[in-house]
Amino acid sequence: MPKIVSANLNGIRSAAKKGFFEWLQKESPDFVCVQELKAQAADMTEQFLTPEGYVGHFHYAEKKGYSGVGVYSKREPDAIRIGFGNTEFDAEGRYVECDFGDLTVISLYAPSGSSSDERQLAKFRFMEVFLPHLMELKQSGREIVICGDWNIAHKEIDLKNWKSNQKNSGFLPEERAWMTHIFEKLGLVDVYRLLHPETTGDAYTWWSNRGQAWANNVGWRIDYHVATPGIAATARAASIYKEQRFSDHSPLTIIYG
Repeated sequence: MPKIVSANLNGIRSAAKKGFFEWLQKESPDFVCVQELKAQAADMTEQFLTPEGYVGHFHYAEKKGYSGVGVYSKREPDAIRIGFGNTEFDAEGRYVECDFGDLTVISLYAPSGSSSDERQLAKFRFMEVFLPHLMELKQSGREIVICGDWNIAHKEIDLKNWKSNQKNSGFLPEERAWMTHIFEKLGLVDVYRLLHPETTGDAYTWWSNRGQAWANNVGWRIDYHVATPGIAATARAASIYKEQRFSDHSPLTIIYG
């Protein structure tokens, strides 16, 4: 029964200093999907590349100190895909796909649109090109878990201040409708919500560094496990780890049976 973690590190070097790899050893998940490495291949130490008991596969952004994702696993994957075949977004280091038997584990870092109108337009372009890829994955017949920072809070219960955020990136009507399409039309499953359909404050995975967001739990749920129905149906426990802070996100762990 695989135990799978999704964790946006907001810089692998920073998260390592805060004890992320020690926590990883203690938790001992089967698969760990990390996002926002903010590192290039040359910055990756032996600990980052192959933590004890794990192998890692990574997609680095061309731009220094930006984006980057990876998948750690206890055994070598049968097949690895770096990037999803789109020039613009593959240059940004956003996608690693690993096959293990019948299971595919994917680490995804979807663009944020909050920094500028230009980035919001890029986010909309990503949504447009990623949807057909999701459709292909669903039609492959494999069991798939896509872990990562999707940078969208799907419903009102997924963020503290939903009313004041309706015109802000991450909670725009178009973004939310896109997530709905993934779950209702493509038939992929929001695994955390399958297990905890009504949970609000305990479901948040990201808190702004501004103000007292963390202290007051003014959070957003933007990190997901999005899975095919077969493996989603086996999910039996989900937890968000908040005892230590490795970044502005908290790791989301789901145990599949």
